Amino acid sequence: MLKQSLKRLGVILILLIMSTFILLSQPLDFLQIKRDGAGPLGLKLGLDLQGGVQLIYQADLENVTSDQMKGLVQTIERRTNAFGVAEPSIQILGSNRLLIQLPGVDNIEEAKLLIGQTAKLEFKERICADPACETYEDKDIGLTGDLLDRAYVARHAATNKPIVNINFNAEGTRIFAETTGRIAGKQDRLAILIDDEEVIAPLASEAILGGTAFIQGPDFTIEKVQTIAIQLESGRLPVPISIIKEEDVDATLGADALEKSLMAGYIGLILVAFYMLLYYRIPGLMASLALISYTLITLAIFKLVPVTLTLAGVAGFILSVGMAVDANVLIFERTKEELRAGRGLANALEVGFARAWTSIRDSNVATFLTCIILFWFGTRFGASMVAGFAVTLFIGVAVSMFSAIVISQTLLRLCASTPLKKVPNLFTPVPGHSLGSKQKNQAARR
Repeated sequence: MLKQSLKRLGVILILLIMSTFILLSQPLDFLQIKRDGAGPLGLKLGLDLQGGVQLIYQADLENVTSDQMKGLVQTIERRTNAFGVAEPSIQILGSNRLLIQLPGVDNIEEAKLLIGQTAKLEFKERICADPACETYEDKDIGLTGDLLDRAYVARHAATNKPIVNINFNAEGTRIFAETTGRIAGKQDRLAILIDDEEVIAPLASEAILGGTAFIQGPDFTIEKVQTIAIQLESGRLPVPISIIKEEDVDATLGADALEKSLMAGYIGLILVAFYMLLYYRIPGLMASLALISYTLITLAIFKLVPVTLTLAGVAGFILSVGMAVDANVLIFERTKEELRAGRGLANALEVGFARAWTSIRDSNVATFLTCIILFWFGTRFGASMVAGFAVTLFIGVAVSMFSAIVISQTLLRLCASTPLKKVPNLFTPVPGHSLGSKQKNQAARR
């Protein structure tokens, strides 16, 4: 048992070191709140904490496809990134709506103009000055996305490798045939650009006269050709969209209020740890260490995912802290009952954890299901605060289970293998209910 506990302790320490490294990759400033999306320890702040613009668009086409919506998302992401928006959030709602959140943007009309522009897909003749085409000149040939009928994923009939098929209309077929006739068998290429950004620049092995062609490459995977097809589709037809809701969001709390909230959170954690130590003694100390571990691991996960922290998300995290403490209380109360019944310390710990586990499991599974439902409704109907609350609560409860069942149990098992086991009063918090002499001797022998 001791050997297994030491192995667990090693894993826990590795996790804590990794979590600390992730969090401290940002400057160590626990109270600094920035308005560029970076919060304490580099955590990502949501729209309600830093302000910005929120827009909901609806596609104006009937029976819009998922590929068209994905292409639209890519187009808007490319535009907002070029616009300099820090960490834009773009989500598909249902089958034909987009929720767009632009933190830090204060000009809603400029944001609407940026998003509403039409993506420009162009095919240009690339005249290469060297075989590797490191130096080149792009020539406009009048072939644009308006002349492209379709782009879709397929597999080569002979090699079964992924390819992108493209079909042009009559005018596009004519220009495409003339262009491929000029570059066929040469080092020149046909460059495909969206908003002046290159997607791909393939060679032409022969003149293509029928208006139907395919693009292949030695490094093509099904994911890559899917991405190219979506990009071409979005450039060919940036799905016509119209705005159905716009909102200029002010920061719900100012920087001063946020800093005070953080300070209140730190004070709350310290008071909880103090109470656990005062009432449960050694188990309370172990629970406090587990709670610190829980906080480090959870925040590191928030930063890695990354989770966008809104006020509702912060509430979900705080609620999960309470549930982490609650799990430890259940375990300690069960252990205390076993100690009073005369069991030895090590045996009481094992039985206490086993009996508390079912209650912890059932309550947390119910919470997980609630989080899944809340997240589905939040993403479905554009309630980002509800979705944020669900995500932070889900992650927090999952880590709290690990904290209570693995970290607390490991630390208490190690305590039970030290001379502390000879002082069971340290594990029985209620005065006047400590173990009798006979039970102490039994505990010491065990």
